[in-house]
Amino acid sequence: MSGLILMVFMNTIGDTLTTRQREVLDFVRESRSRSGRMPSTREIQRHFGFASQTAAVNHLKALERKGCLRRLPGDLIPTRSSVISRIPLLGSIPAGLPTFEEEIVDGGVGVDLASIGVSETARTFALTVRGDSMIGAHIQEGDVVVLEYKEPRDGDVVAALIDGETTLKRFVLDGGQPYLKAENPAYPDLVPAMELVVQGVVVALTRKAF
Repeated sequence: MSGLILMVFMNTIGDTLTTRQREVLDFVRESRSRSGRMPSTREIQRHFGFASQTAAVNHLKALERKGCLRRLPGDLIPTRSSVISRIPLLGSIPAGLPTFEEEIVDGGVGVDLASIGVSETARTFALTVRGDSMIGAHIQEGDVVVLEYKEPRDGDVVAALIDGETTLKRFVLDGGQPYLKAENPAYPDLVPAMELVVQGVVVALTRKAF
């Protein structure tokens, strides 16, 4: 997984980050995209004007606890030996207005499932993101999301079939009634007229570092 940053999406990610934690996460993501590596705690300290490196470390630990950031071998914190599983890449999914599309892509994506708390026996697949409706959840055009076939919980980011068309959105329950919510104010909520079928719950995201 060299050259990738792995972020895990929990059902409460959008609600539990402080403003500063969001800023640190954005800085880590942008630094990784720009230089191909995680920024050091000293670089984070200098960028935000923290009084000590301890403040930077504490923010990174908070982001890990909240499931927003996983650091890979060779980054800030060494990790144990990993077992990389090959996840099938089943085409792309719009993170915008829904469209009907079915596409199978050869190959797959290598992911250390244990590092994101997913069993190696879990049924998983991956999709390439198109569009910008989920940028508020740090999901961008060209990202590859890893999904698990499982029941969604309120607040999960999901791939869903809504009235026959597919999209990537946040799953929301309002009084027991489900609908799909974008993480970009330019896009409307999607309320099913007939059916809403969740095809997978996002458990991780990979992004190439340029």
